[in-house]
Amino acid sequence: MHSIIRSYLFAGILSVVAVAPAAAQTAPPTETKEAAYTRTITERADKIVATLGQLNAKASGQVRDIIAGQYRALNEIHEKQKTQVTALKAKPQDDATKAELAKVENTTNVALDKLHAQYLKKLERHLTAAQVEKVKDGMTYSVAPNTMRAYNDMLPTLTEAQKAQMLAWLHEAREHAMDASTSEKKHAWFGKYKGKINNYLSAAGIDMNQAGKDWQARRAAAATQPAQPTK
Repeated sequence: MHSIIRSYLFAGILSVVAVAPAAAQTAPPTETKEAAYTRTITERADKIVATLGQLNAKASGQVRDIIAGQYRALNEIHEKQKTQVTALKAKPQDDATKAELAKVENTTNVALDKLHAQYLKKLERHLTAAQVEKVKDGMTYSVAPNTMRAYNDMLPTLTEAQKAQMLAWLHEAREHAMDASTSEKKHAWFGKYKGKINNYLSAAGIDMNQAGKDWQARRAAAATQPAQPTK
């Protein structure tokens, strides 16, 4: 029994000795905040580029850098606005402060509009119109095409004119959402325009509440149907 215990103790000592040099090694440096941010926006841009179809290595890298650069530029504008707004909100909220807040918002919007136009011109130098559309959808979680698809499914009797107007509004929402600072604010832009679309359809005599219920019923019924055998 004692010999067995000694054997376990000896094995334990060996394991500690074997691990000790590894533990004594210098731990890898922690990724800096800036490096982590650069990695995040680059990966995000890479995912969008992957949806664009065939691009040569040079063009792929250039487009990725343009998209990542746009994310960085947007972040700089929004962070500047955030800093200015925080400082102003710490002051008494009198007319002068409110005027300054409005000025900051206006200046931010002007900067975003200018950046937006420059960004699209950069993309257009390397991409087709259809590919630019994919970049826009990639930056906004494909909410525009997914929403239009849902409306078409829910309202199969939509006229071509109605579809064109709805799509135009969704694309307008997408232009704003591309420049928004957070996921929530991107979705908020689409929510605003969905409200406009629903009002437009209601004015055309469509009962959106009933249409929604009917759509859900159709989807539920379809989900219970047995799968059709493949031929």
